[in-house]
Amino acid sequence: MSSSIKSKLPLLFLVCISLWWGFYYQSNGTLNDYGSANFEWLFLLDALIVLPIVCFFCVEDRKEALLKSIVLVCLAVLVGSYIIPEQSKLVWHYLESGRYVVLVVILSFELVAILTVYLAIKAAIGKSEDPDHAIEKPIKKYAGDGPVAKLLSFETRMWTYALFSKRVQPESFSGEQHFTYHNKDGAQSNLLGFILLIAFEMPIMHLFLHFIWSLFAANIFTLLTAFSLLFFFAEYRAVAKRPISLVGNHLFIRYGLYQPLAIPLSNIAKIQKNMEFVKRARSIKRYNYSGYPNVEIELVEPMGNVKNIFVGVDNAEQFISAVLAEASRHKNALAGTLRQELT
Repeated sequence: MSSSIKSKLPLLFLVCISLWWGFYYQSNGTLNDYGSANFEWLFLLDALIVLPIVCFFCVEDRKEALLKSIVLVCLAVLVGSYIIPEQSKLVWHYLESGRYVVLVVILSFELVAILTVYLAIKAAIGKSEDPDHAIEKPIKKYAGDGPVAKLLSFETRMWTYALFSKRVQPESFSGEQHFTYHNKDGAQSNLLGFILLIAFEMPIMHLFLHFIWSLFAANIFTLLTAFSLLFFFAEYRAVAKRPISLVGNHLFIRYGLYQPLAIPLSNIAKIQKNMEFVKRARSIKRYNYSGYPNVEIELVEPMGNVKNIFVGVDNAEQFISAVLAEASRHKNALAGTLRQELT
């Protein structure tokens, strides 16, 4: 069994026991003696004993297995509070109260970790280190280099540019040559327009939903809108700070808050101007805010499913010339090294 499937088995087990025991407790027939056999220990055994065993069996890292079992058991307690009838709960009331204690402990650890990461990033940026490295280094130290680390890097990058973007200077990024994109077709101005539109709409929609629907719905909408406003504000600041750069024998595409894409120059088959609309496709990756992307990069070998990359930059001619010149220089340098080794 593959490790990716095996790691998902604990969550699948929780879903299965939740569905089965939910059906059992809510039914009214011979299966549960017409409601007389709705004992809480039936779900309790699966949730508090079997589920942690499944976690430790499926996850090799014991610390990760312990953390996953705690999280899933808390979810199981939450599920049990809904599916187990109130008259059948004896121990479950204590478990429902206990999950909040566990939640507070986990959140405390998370807040300490976030504070540590924040201080490390602030110190690194203060030393004029590459801001992307300053953000990713402490996160990879705690979360590894997987999808979770990338998600945390994106969120941390958003808070970094939202709170103290003035500390970030474009020249601090790694690279011999940098290229901007925030002026193309008024990209940064359009982001500012979205920010003002969202800020103007938010209180109006809050009042509308409060009187038409409910206060709860209005609050949820306002929180989600405030988060999107924060994202656009951070994106507005980041587009003028994070450049596209030539770093050694790689082209680093940094675009707004998104994860940087490193393309080896040797993997670029063709780079040319583009003046047409580009449709979404699995083999195409687009980096552009307004208008049509004005540069097309065709790869020799696909990066995942991506074969063509379209980018919008302020000066397409300069960007294309610089990439071609740098690719040619590295190709000649590699050829010279090979000749020296052969002789």
